[in-house]
Amino acid sequence: MGAGKTTLGRQLAEHFQQTFHDSDQTICDKTGVSIPTIFELEGEQSFRERESCAINELTQLSNVVLATGGGTVLREQNRIWLRERGIVVYLHVLPEILVERTRYDFNRPLLQVDNPLKKMQQLYATRDPIYRQTSHIVLDVGTENHYITFKKLLAKLSES
Repeated sequence: MGAGKTTLGRQLAEHFQQTFHDSDQTICDKTGVSIPTIFELEGEQSFRERESCAINELTQLSNVVLATGGGTVLREQNRIWLRERGIVVYLHVLPEILVERTRYDFNRPLLQVDNPLKKMQQLYATRDPIYRQTSHIVLDVGTENHYITFKKLLAKLSES
């Protein structure tokens, strides 16, 4: 959620001459509506069902780089598919930085609250341990530009 998954994913796919997929975009393409619309009309649980179907489908493809939504790892089956079918990279960003990056993005239904920082801190507290458990690589992402982050990611991938 604002860590740079899509940007870095596209760069990585281009670098390795692979196809890039974004699970949220796949869901939008299949439903014809935005993520906030799915949340509003069907609720988060229904969205998570759609997300799991997309993750199962996308993780079975070959030669792809996949960016997932921030809550994808909340379901154990998603974590299993991701971990067993690919290399999982956790782009670790502090909540304060994430809120700053996403403050004008209204396509993030979970952050449309009175206190987005508090909500982000709650999400972080829940998700950070799960991300760490699921990932093969943890990459600390600060406020540096995407090029530096991309170079750090390539170095980490070459080590693994």
